[in-house]
Order: sequence, then C-alpha cells, then structure tokens
Amino acid sequence: MKVEQITVFLENQSGRLADVASILAAAGVNIRALSLADSADFGILRLIVNDAEKASQVLKAQGFTVAKTEVVGVEVPDRPGGLAEILNAMKANRVNVEYMYAFVHKSAVNATIIFRFDDLEKGIACLQQAGIKILQGEDIYSI
Repeated sequence: MKVEQITVFLENQSGRLADVASILAAAGVNIRALSLADSADFGILRLIVNDAEKASQVLKAQGFTVAKTEVVGVEVPDRPGGLAEILNAMKANRVNVEYMYAFVHKSAVNATIIFRFDDLEKGIACLQQAGIKILQGEDIYSI
C-alpha cells in the first residue's frame, strides 16, 4: 500500500532539473510522477520512478542529496468532487495532509493522487474505511 518516493534537493540554478532528468534517463530509470517545489535557495523534487533504488544510487553518485520517503497512492474518479471526498474523509478523521500531487491517466477515467500524511498508518486506515482505492507501488511504477 505504500509507495516509495525519492526526494532530491536541488540548488536553484539553471539546468539542475535537466541534469537529474538526464542522469535518470542514462540509467534507464523512468519517471512516473513528479512534483517540484522551491524556496529562495533550493528546490525539492519529489519523484515516483520505476526503480527507486537505482535512481537514488545514480543521483547520489553524481553528488545529489537524495532521500527516500513512503507515500500513499490512491485512485479517484476523474470528476468534480473526487478530491473533495478524499480530503473530507481525512478532515473527519483529523489526518493532516503534508503534501500531495496528482496526475490524470491517459484514459481520463481516473486520476492518481500521491499523498504524504503526518501519520501514514492513520491515513491508510482512513482511506480504507472510506472505501478509497489504494494503489500498490507496482501499480504506479508500471503506469
């Protein structure tokens, strides 16, 4: 039920994101989802890839600071209110969403949302109780 995500800390310099993408491409690592946030001095790149261990190794070998984090991926119907239903379930159970990012599948029938909760186990239990489809890592890695 948990998905392995890698986080890469990037200097706010032109070309650093391209460097990461090129390193992963050369290693045969496929990016399945990503999120990029920035501050004045650095960026935080969060990635779901098909091989987190390999991605972490090749990026560290090139001098990047990399961390692994467990997140949860859910599938939600791609329609108005789909996200609200999940967030209302979290609210009712006092589960804090630290961050999230989403993408729509090619079919546009469903969307995938990646969540990081302050209490991962409580978040998973809340999703299960609400009947929300939780994706396995393999489901996301193979998209």
